[in-house]
Parts: sequence; C-alpha cells; structure tokens
Amino acid sequence: MGDQSSPRNDSAIIALVRTEELDGIIFSMRQMEQNFNAKFGYPWIFFNDKPFTEEFKRRTRLETRASCLYEQIPSEHWDIPSSVDPGKLTEHMANMKSRGVKHASDLSYHQMCRWYSGFFYKHRALSHLRYYWRVEPWIKLFCPIEYDVFQYLSDNDKVYGFTINIYDDPLTLPSLWPETLAFITENPHHLGQNNAWKWLTDNTHRPDVNLRANGFSTCHFWSNFEIADLNFWRGDAYDSYFQHLDRSNGFFYERWGDAPVHSIGVGLFENISRIHWFRDIGYQHTVYANCPDSDRCNGCEPNKFAPVAFWLNQEDCRVNWLDQVCQDSAMEHGYLCPKRNRNH
Repeated sequence: MGDQSSPRNDSAIIALVRTEELDGIIFSMRQMEQNFNAKFGYPWIFFNDKPFTEEFKRRTRLETRASCLYEQIPSEHWDIPSSVDPGKLTEHMANMKSRGVKHASDLSYHQMCRWYSGFFYKHRALSHLRYYWRVEPWIKLFCPIEYDVFQYLSDNDKVYGFTINIYDDPLTLPSLWPETLAFITENPHHLGQNNAWKWLTDNTHRPDVNLRANGFSTCHFWSNFEIADLNFWRGDAYDSYFQHLDRSNGFFYERWGDAPVHSIGVGLFENISRIHWFRDIGYQHTVYANCPDSDRCNGCEPNKFAPVAFWLNQEDCRVNWLDQVCQDSAMEHGYLCPKRNRNH
C-alpha cells in the first residue's frame, strides 16, 4: 500500500457539521489526527448551512497542524426546492413520524441527505479536489492507519471505499427503487458491466425488507464513513440519476438518505471491482462497528458488527456483499470467498 507521508494536493477530509456539534467533531478530529492525519497532514474542510462561529474555528484549528477551511453551503443547494408542496410535506412528515421513521420531522435532516446526495460535490471548495474522506461527529477509530488511503484509491483504480455495510429502514424509501428502475429504463447505457445488482436486490436474507422497499434489499454502505472519488459523483451517470430522483421530491415526501442513494449509484453505475471494503480500518459510529482481527487495533472486539446489542446483527449486510463479489472468483475479492459464511 505504500508508506507515503507527503499529502496529495487533490484530497481532503470533509465534514458537514453544525456549530453546536463542536464537541463531537473535536472528538472525531482527535481520532483522525491520532490514527491517520498527523502523519499525512490533509486539510480539513468544514461545511455548514450557517456561518461558523469564531469559537468553532479557533477550537478546531487547535486540533490539527493541517489547514482548516470553513465553508457555507449556498442557499440554492440547501433550501427546500419550490417544487415541494408545503402542505404535502407537512402531511408526509407527520405520517412518517406516526410510523416511527427516524428523523421524519427533522427538516434539516432531509436537507442534509439531499445535499450529500447531489450537491456537496458541486461546492466550489471541492472543485479542485479528486478524493475526500467524510467524517461525522463522535466517530471512533481503533487502528493506526499507516498508509495513504487516497493514494490507495488512486493506485488501485478504486472509486469508493466503505467500512460498514448495513440494511436501511424500508419505511424511509418506499419509492426509491421504483424511481431507480424508471431511471434505468430510460438510461440503460449508464449501467455498469459488472455491477452490484444482486446485492441491491437480494430477497433471500431479509425478504420482508425487500418486499416493503419494493424490490430493494436496502443494503447500503454507511456513508458516515466514506472515502471516495469526487469524479464519480460529478459524472453524467450519477449526476443525472440524482437529478431524476430530485424531481420526484422523495428527499422530502419520504426520508431518503444519502447513503442508499450513493450506494445505489455506485452499485449500479460502476464495476464492483472499483468498490473497496476497508476491512483493515477499525471504525465505529453509534452502535455499529468494523473491527479488524489485528494486533494493531485497540478498543474494539474483533469482528463484532454490533458491539452494543446482539440483536442488531440482523442489520449486517456483509454476507450479501460477499455473495455479490464472490460470484466472480477471479476478482480481487476472491480471497474473501472461502470465509464468507463466517462472522468476520
């Protein structure tokens, strides 16, 4: 993988964060600096729909020797589009809330998901960049990362890297897959030759979820950890897909997350050989984790997906992913395939 300590000039660590999340993002910065960025010195770019306070800037700058940029999101990228009917929005949000959909009535959450789905890669602060690592408040890293993850993507022709592979709540996205199929019908030329169709449509492991999501397994890469190539999102296949989705207003009338939208996009329009599971990066966000079985790692239980509660293991989509990548034993993932029935 290479031990390259000079940072690339086309990569950065990014975070969408509110001023009131200062303590959480400082916690994450310390995790990132200690385990990765103190060695490589990649810039931090913070985004907010409102101006950052001077205290936020001062305290975050104290956490890194790398440069920090503070960017406000343009209103045209954040505001509710005029095509959204206010009455219908209120009705749909109340209906989702009554059915227990998380964040259903949190309008800013809907806006965040839409921004990360189709606007973050259009921000001028990222216009000169190729790669990014997305970070959220209160994340944990358990293993020193001794190599440059951005260089790894570049050297190995990868466009997307993940750690956690998980089911979604089908109540948040009943029309997402039907809208996706409508887009594919109109644009079959965008489909990747060796894509992740099986993973996206699996109905054997959680048939109840697939049924309620109208043919979508809901398996997705958890995008609170995301190391990826901005050029994929900028490309015609993904961006036109987002435009199609956005016209349906599903980010507001339903509660589509950016994680399933990103995952469907990269899963359908790319070759799965260009998607990388960073199995060696120990990572936790809320109750889910990726913990390698390695002496390098401390503070997590090896191979535990849900260290907090055993019943949450049903949300793990790793078996589905291995079923997908192991269809082609010649792939780089082939070394994983003999172990696919083990909890690893």
